[in-house]
Amino acid sequence: MRKVIGIGETVLDIIFKKGQPVSAVPGGSTFNAIISLARAGVDTTFISEAGNDRVGEKIISFLRENGADASNVSVFPDSKSPISLAFLDDNNDADYIFYKDHPHDQLEFAYPEINPDDIVLFGSFFALNPVIRPQVAAFLDYAKSHGAILYYDVNFRPAHKNEIMKITPNFIDNLDYADIVRGSYEDFLTLYKKDSADKVYNAEISFYCRNFIYTHGAEPVEVYGNGGFSKHYDVPAQETVSTVGAGDNFNAGFVFGLIKNDISLSQLQDGLTAQQWDDTVRYALAFSADCCKDIYNYVSKDFGEKMRG
Repeated sequence: MRKVIGIGETVLDIIFKKGQPVSAVPGGSTFNAIISLARAGVDTTFISEAGNDRVGEKIISFLRENGADASNVSVFPDSKSPISLAFLDDNNDADYIFYKDHPHDQLEFAYPEINPDDIVLFGSFFALNPVIRPQVAAFLDYAKSHGAILYYDVNFRPAHKNEIMKITPNFIDNLDYADIVRGSYEDFLTLYKKDSADKVYNAEISFYCRNFIYTHGAEPVEVYGNGGFSKHYDVPAQETVSTVGAGDNFNAGFVFGLIKNDISLSQLQDGLTAQQWDDTVRYALAFSADCCKDIYNYVSKDFGEKMRG
């Protein structure tokens, strides 16, 4: 059975609507995707660090309750869990403030078993952070050498824009590691001041990775693939309650589609067929849509059950 291994940060997301807190849920970009995949019956492992506090305990127990392997989440004695405040606007899109009080970032974990065509999901500032970069890069090397598919979610927040010069070498390394790169309009506006999928793909991505997914909220999803494939997919219109986990669940759905359609690393390298792209993006959009129907960061348990069928 193929596994998905996620590596990323854990946070407590406190969500505000009209200035009032309406929800507090465990979060983190890769974390959200792993929870949704676990709910959909995928064998998942999460590698991270959690604070030595009630929030950290909740995050670890939440992973286990949802069927994800949490044995590679480290807890250090003096650490406190990071907090993210998400302020929803009238369109239910979020503006973020992050609070982090780790005395120093550290990352210690045993490498989980990785087999050919297992999928590693990584991204956000976690995958660029110079302090833990040696451990992250060593793990990506390990995964690559064991034949895993590496899915990179750029997810670069404007809060880090003053660090772009410092993290650029790590960012280019990540593009080079990746078999699939997904990024949003906001990511590339922040990183490159570029606002079109074509420009971003041709100037910044294609040299390193040929499989690229560009998302822009409710605008069409633009896809570029090995072998010169390109296509855009309309995002179905729907009422949203929160878009906090929209991108994370797009990732989860795409990864679910890779497994469901039995897509291997060699197929990705040779170039997927139009049908394979269509089916996989369909799952990505379905996961994302389900997540946006509620205030939580993941697909509902009912949706997960349906996907298991």
